[in-house]
Amino acid sequence: MGSVVQNDKSRSFGVSVSRIRGGLAVLAVAAIASGCTPSDGPAVRPAPGQQPLKAAPARALDSYATKLRASARIAKRWGLARVPLAPPAPPAKKPRITTRKGFEVDGHEEKGLPPVFTTIPTRDKVVFLTIDDGAEKDPAFLRMMSELKIPYTAFLSDYLVKEDYGYFKRMRDAGVGLNNHTLHHPYLPGLSYARQKREICGMQDVIEKRYGKRPLLFRPPFGNYNEDTLRAAKSCGVKYAPIWNEEVFVDRWDYREWDRKIRPGDIVLSHFRGREEWKGTMPDMIRRFLNKITAEGYAVARLEDYL
Repeated sequence: MGSVVQNDKSRSFGVSVSRIRGGLAVLAVAAIASGCTPSDGPAVRPAPGQQPLKAAPARALDSYATKLRASARIAKRWGLARVPLAPPAPPAKKPRITTRKGFEVDGHEEKGLPPVFTTIPTRDKVVFLTIDDGAEKDPAFLRMMSELKIPYTAFLSDYLVKEDYGYFKRMRDAGVGLNNHTLHHPYLPGLSYARQKREICGMQDVIEKRYGKRPLLFRPPFGNYNEDTLRAAKSCGVKYAPIWNEEVFVDRWDYREWDRKIRPGDIVLSHFRGREEWKGTMPDMIRRFLNKITAEGYAVARLEDYL
C-alpha cells in the first residue's frame, strides 16, 4: 500500500476621505435642490453646516463611506498596507471536489474515500486560510481576525488544544470551523489501521464533545497519509481531506507550485505559533498573509462555504 508524503507611517488605504466628503456634499446639495424643495413655493437655501441626508442614495453613500472609513482605521491599527478585500457571496452551486491528480491512493474514488485536494475549483479570486494544531493561544490573534472579519478554518490536535479548550470555544463562537488534525499529531502511514482510527476518530469525539459538532474535514499531520488513513477517516464521518497549496510563516511564504504563484481557490496553510518558535507573533503572520493576497487582488473566503 503506497503512502502519500508531502514536502513538508504613511499608508494609503485606497479611499480618500476628502473625496468621499466632497462627493457626499455634492450629492446632498443635489438631493436638496431636486427632492426637498416644494414645487409651489420659493427655493429654500440650506442652512450652513452639514445637513441631514434625506434622499435614499445620499443615505446609502453616507453609510458606505462611514464603513470604508471604519475599515481603513481598523486596517491601519493592525498595521496592514491596505484594507482587505471582501469575498463574493458563497456559491449557490458548490463546486465538485475531487482528489488532486497524483494524490490518489489505490481505488480512491471507487472506494468512496475522502478527496484530498490543495485547491478549490473556482473562478472567484479567493484563497482559503487554514491554521493547524493549536499550540499558540494568542488573544490578539482572535481580536485581529474578529475586527478585520477574516474567515479561516482550524485543524486541531487534542494534545495541544486541551491546555485551553475555552480559547477554541471563543473561536467557534465567532463562526470558525473547528476540524480534525488527530489526537497526537503522529506520522499516520507508520501506524496500523486500528491506531490510525483511534487517532482520527478519537479527535472526532473530542471536537463533538467539546464544541458540539462532529467535523466533516480532516487534515493528516504533515500532509502524509495512506489508504488506511482515508478509510479510517471515512469510518468516523469525514467527508473531505484538504491539504494546502501554499504555506505562510511570519517571515516567508512556501509554495507547492514551481512558479510560486497564488491561484484562485488555493488553500493556504499556517500554524498556531508564537515567538517561541517563530520570529514574531500570529498577528505578524496574518499581516504578511493579508498584505500579499490583497496586493494581488485576492480576498479570503470561508473554506466550508465552498464544500
